[in-house]
Amino acid sequence: MKLVKISMLALVLGMMMTSCKEEEEMVATPTLYERLGGVNAISAVVDEFIGRVAANPDMKRTFQPLLTEVGEKGAASPKLIALRQNLIDQIGEASGGPQKYMGKDMVTAHKGMNITEVEFNSLAGNLSGALDKFSVPATEKNELLTVIGSLKPSIVGK
Repeated sequence: MKLVKISMLALVLGMMMTSCKEEEEMVATPTLYERLGGVNAISAVVDEFIGRVAANPDMKRTFQPLLTEVGEKGAASPKLIALRQNLIDQIGEASGGPQKYMGKDMVTAHKGMNITEVEFNSLAGNLSGALDKFSVPATEKNELLTVIGSLKPSIVGK
């Protein structure tokens, strides 16, 4: 009878250990979106990024019409507000968040802009600087920059 109790105890403990291991394996690795801090953190980075782009002389040709419109009205134009939201949604979706990018595809959005490789790299530098300002860890920063970098063929020269 004592042997049966010990065997049952061993069986129960074995099942508990297996269950704990399965639960540990079921805990999902946080998405890039979660590691970036979610929509509020992404929004702050996007706001910083837009400010850096506006002050970047390399971007004057590309974004001057948008910046002139902001300057004339003294406030964010509907176009700038839409651009901001599209960037938040695009980064949110690309990083595993719940946002859905509803803007134009990259080729259509940049058609006729003739963005150069220098301009694209300068934009990437502005994003990198915005991420640095908020002390985004290198792993997350590099993951996001890799995602954004993958868009380059659809943007440059269009």
